[in-house]
Amino acid sequence: QLAFARVKESWEEAFLANLSGQSIERVVDRVRGSDTVGLFTSEQWPPAAVARALLDEGVDQFQAYVCENLGSPDERVTQGSLADIAKDSFGPLNVMILVRKARAAAKPGQAGTRLFGNPDECFLQSRPKRGLLTPAEVRSMALAEMSLTPTSVVWDVGAGSGSVGLEAARIAPQGTVHAIEMDPDDHQLIRENARLFGVANLNPVLGRAPEAWESLPDPDAIYVGGSGREAAMLVERAWERLKHGGRLVTACNSIENLAAVHALLRSRSSDAAYWMVNVARGVEPPQQREEPPGGAAEVPPRIQPEDILAGHTAGPGRKDPGVLLPAGRLPRAQAVVQH
Repeated sequence: QLAFARVKESWEEAFLANLSGQSIERVVDRVRGSDTVGLFTSEQWPPAAVARALLDEGVDQFQAYVCENLGSPDERVTQGSLADIAKDSFGPLNVMILVRKARAAAKPGQAGTRLFGNPDECFLQSRPKRGLLTPAEVRSMALAEMSLTPTSVVWDVGAGSGSVGLEAARIAPQGTVHAIEMDPDDHQLIRENARLFGVANLNPVLGRAPEAWESLPDPDAIYVGGSGREAAMLVERAWERLKHGGRLVTACNSIENLAAVHALLRSRSSDAAYWMVNVARGVEPPQQREEPPGGAAEVPPRIQPEDILAGHTAGPGRKDPGVLLPAGRLPRAQAVVQH
């Protein structure tokens, strides 16, 4: 934790490993798919050797930090590319931190091979403003419950980096997705991600909801994310514009928001309901992971556990009682309603 604090990065979702008890091949494979990494190096695998092993396998998209002698008078933190670290030498007491750089596709239009549910690292993301990208698992369930068709008109409200809207645009190639975001930097990220994903039917809208959607066409589906204290108000105002038979999915970031949005949905849908879903990413189930000598076993990357709120009104041809969507450690609720 001290090493991550020194480089001003969160360790909560990082892949952590002790190189004294792990094969370098396994570690390289895990690093390849991780966003943030913390490594307890060893005499056999000091930082320079780890950097060379990663580079030999084509893993070069990380900023590296080596934190030496933490908490002592001769504490030192070295920052550089993996190529820089591979040429340097360090004291034996060190922790190596790797942070993925914003990763672009080799060519515009080649990011993300999946229709939806692409890995989080496929998207350009703002740093240090973490949490502005909906995790792949949450994104997949949200998009599934939006019941999109090839011609759907979609609003992505509080779009952040635009991951939900971008994948909605792929599902609805003859439709249009309007990604509404009030932060100019994130609005630019949406544009860049659209270029990387080769999406032409996404319209980035810079502005604050609900004013920003006044001139937009009525949507078939709406996703409301990153809404903070205004969650219930935005859901209510968005509902007024939703086409008959449309679907609304929303994410809330507090217990208060969850209660307010749930009450609102219950007033419009007798079938409103909620679920609790936890998602942890790992290679092996917990009972199969062995703690290496010296402790500090790897910890599987974890998405903040999120309470789920969901509901809908049964439309023509739809009789199911509710929907499944995920939500966070502070309950981040997700709800879906059919108009």
